Amino acid sequence: MRKLLCALLFIATALPAAGQSVSGPALSLEDALSLARANNPTYLQSGNERRRADASLRTARGSFLPSASTNFGTGYRQGKPQFFDGVAFGSNSDILSSNWGLNVSANLSATYFGSLNAAKSSVTAANFDITTSDQNLRFNVTSQYFLVLEDQAQARLQDTLIALNQLQLDLARAKAGVGSATTLDVKTAEVALGTQKVTALRARNAAVVDLLRLFQNIGVPPQLDARLTTMPPIAEPKFDLRQLLAMAMQSNPSIAALVARIDVAKQTYQGQRGQYLPSLSFSAAIGGSSQQYTDNNYLVTQAQQSLASSQSQCFLEDSLRRGAGLSGIPTCGSLVLSPAQAAQLRSSNQSFPFKFVSNPYTLSLGLSLPLFNGFQREQAIESSAADQSDAQFNLKSAQLKLTADVQAAHVTLIADYQALKLQESNSVAARDALQLAEERYRVGLNSLVDLQQSRSAYETAEGSRINAVFEFHRAFAALESSVGRSLR
Repeated sequence: MRKLLCALLFIATALPAAGQSVSGPALSLEDALSLARANNPTYLQSGNERRRADASLRTARGSFLPSASTNFGTGYRQGKPQFFDGVAFGSNSDILSSNWGLNVSANLSATYFGSLNAAKSSVTAANFDITTSDQNLRFNVTSQYFLVLEDQAQARLQDTLIALNQLQLDLARAKAGVGSATTLDVKTAEVALGTQKVTALRARNAAVVDLLRLFQNIGVPPQLDARLTTMPPIAEPKFDLRQLLAMAMQSNPSIAALVARIDVAKQTYQGQRGQYLPSLSFSAAIGGSSQQYTDNNYLVTQAQQSLASSQSQCFLEDSLRRGAGLSGIPTCGSLVLSPAQAAQLRSSNQSFPFKFVSNPYTLSLGLSLPLFNGFQREQAIESSAADQSDAQFNLKSAQLKLTADVQAAHVTLIADYQALKLQESNSVAARDALQLAEERYRVGLNSLVDLQQSRSAYETAEGSRINAVFEFHRAFAALESSVGRSLR
């Protein structure tokens, strides 16, 4: 029985890297981080900021290029005259029309240069934001990974204590059988065994729940039989605090992002000041139009009416000349529309929709200098100057916070290491005390209550040792997150 008890205690003190299931897929910490980078939706959203920044940069560059637009349209007008002041305007034939146009314009202002430089700095800041999201993801997944390992270790400890309580119950029954223990001892051992089973059940449930949270952070469907295989070594931290602080100021991506945003605010301020400078504008436009009467003989009829009127006027003038004894006009009879001319008029009417007549093209070049716009320009400049000042204060605040975070993480890591060493000593002492109490109870020198108190003390000491191990790993991860890079 003593050998079995020692074996169980040895198993309880071990912290294997694998989970409770030996048949499930292995999941190392690096595998979990790789999966999280590919699947975690919150982390993947950070890449959208880079897309927006790239689009803003393209827009800023496009402001130096001319803008162009084109148009095409068609129309229909009923063949009915309109009257203005008693005079009829318009044709008696339906009209089909079409038109097209091309417009090109360009503007150049000093504010464009500031916008372009600010957009470039925004892309840099977005890249650092992505790195910051990666650091946050690494810390969250790492912390949850170690929490699951801690839960599984605690669950294994509770399972071992079930076996230990079963041994104590068997021993109490054996002693009661020979008259060296009472029925009360047996009942007490039975209650302790039942209570331990409930504790173990809850410990296993906590391990499963935290494993589900781990896969939630990773962003993939959970695999409850996954084996967590990463257990970093424990070594005394010997980091130099000054080096850690210098490293954090250089490597922490959130600080680098704030520096980039200071440059964004600076370039924006310079661009707003460019409103005091003149701006250059250029525009050009070309186009054409077409018109066609739905009555193909409309132009022929109009021409014939016009020639008939001219011929009548010619005959009148000819009669007047002859009456005055002057020579007549011999060409009056020739004022008629020939078939060739009529065919030409019909052909000229066939212009809809693409036989355009070019409109006059236009070109313009202008230079404008803003003088006064109700202090809106001054307001924009002051607002951008305040944004620049805010960005600088944000950087200073972040640097102060980072300094405090690094120092706090450093002292916490040292304290957790020292606590771990103390808990290891406590666990060894509690294990030895439990072995001694079991031996004394077996020979009748201790009561069952004394034995259970020793078992409870061992459970507390061993559980605290397990907690201390993973508190150390989480503190190490917190220090790495504050510094902004791996320290192993």
